[in-house]
Amino acid sequence: MRAVEPELELIDTAAVVAIYIAPATRLAMKSIDRVEVAAGAGLAGDRYENTRHRHVSVFSTGELAEASARFGTDIDPALTRRNVLVDGGLLPRTPGARMQLGALHIEVVRDAAPCKMLDMEIGDNARASMRRRAGVICRVLTGGTLQVGDMLRVDPVDDSEATSDSHDASHSFPSTDRR
Repeated sequence: MRAVEPELELIDTAAVVAIYIAPATRLAMKSIDRVEVAAGAGLAGDRYENTRHRHVSVFSTGELAEASARFGTDIDPALTRRNVLVDGGLLPRTPGARMQLGALHIEVVRDAAPCKMLDMEIGDNARASMRRRAGVICRVLTGGTLQVGDMLRVDPVDDSEATSDSHDASHSFPSTDRR
């Protein structure tokens, strides 16, 4: 019988504890204290700046701790290839869930899938250890400056809907680019 892992509690608010960018794919992530973020574009200087949907990736210390436990040793957050690390538990994963991240307003596009680079950079089975624990990919709806210490707040209206398995994100959050 498979062991059941304890459920992380859904985050209502959390502090930004780290910000990472990489200027190009396959280059090391660089830790920064603040970054300018443009609506519809993402983090200035990051490899995914100006992509269609993948403006910012957000993950949590709780999810990273679970992945580290499965992996058998601590995973360096910079090696996860994610942009923003917040303290706390589980982030909303349903497409359309909205959050405020400092001055930014962001919308969940999808669950972040761990890439194969993780096994090469961290070690064998790092990718599998992070599956369903790698955060979320979001688009930026409202830009601004993001810095370590800023707060993430889950939209309370979206929060209850975002955790429902039967939620139809397109009903509450019409999107202009899902055609």
